[in-house]
Amino acid sequence: MSASATALPLPAARFTDLLAAEWIKLRSLRSTYWALGASAVFIIAFNVNAARTDHSGLPRSDGAAHVELLVHLSLRDAFTQGAALMLVLAASSIGAITVVGEYATGLIRTTFAAVPDRRALMTAKVAVVTAVMTLYGALIAGASFAATQAILDGRGRGVPIGHPGALRVVVASALLAPVCALVGMGLGALIRHSATTMVLTTFVLMLLPGFITDRYHWTACVRNALPFNAWDRLVDIGYGHEPYTLVPRWQTTVTGGWIVFGVWAFVAAVVAVVAVDRRDV
Repeated sequence: MSASATALPLPAARFTDLLAAEWIKLRSLRSTYWALGASAVFIIAFNVNAARTDHSGLPRSDGAAHVELLVHLSLRDAFTQGAALMLVLAASSIGAITVVGEYATGLIRTTFAAVPDRRALMTAKVAVVTAVMTLYGALIAGASFAATQAILDGRGRGVPIGHPGALRVVVASALLAPVCALVGMGLGALIRHSATTMVLTTFVLMLLPGFITDRYHWTACVRNALPFNAWDRLVDIGYGHEPYTLVPRWQTTVTGGWIVFGVWAFVAAVVAVVAVDRRDV
């Protein structure tokens, strides 16, 4: 073959190859295991401690009176608000670092040189992070439910997974992880600075829900459209039974909570893909 012959172009990377590459990058970071493992232990321990406290402080539910209230409290112990806040912080931080970390180290230039198709690359990253964080959330939510209800069963207050609302609590708590991870990815792709991304992510997902009041129509609409408040509605099995006129009816329903989850996850994923595709390194 002549030395001057034109070299054949390399074939474009298949999407399965991009998925494998993103999975290798994620699992090769030692910090990923520490962040996932440590946060999982703390979250489960937080829920277990809440159940243990209620186990020692509340009477048995032998009578018919207050049974509904006791079931409500048992499902609250399955995944408490404090544990949910820790999950939000851990998941959003991990999601953000998958994007910001590559920009901070300069690895992103090597990645784009190897795979010029930025949209496909970011779509693969979004898919891998979503899958990992969904599994992470499912393990934490499932373990928390099993452990807390086993403890509360000593007082006759344990709730089976088949009880109305129980599965919803577990699924909503599990899906909170990938939703927050995608929000972290979207903000990371826009900001590209570690400290600023973490501060803004914490503000949007953790602080803003507490700052916004529900006394006015527009603030109530915004409050109910935030991921943490959507999770709070989903795990509250008694929510939506009373009339609430400040916000649209759909926001006070279980379906409305799932819609908020889906919209935030979809918009965050699109922002991450488009921001990386349209902006220079």
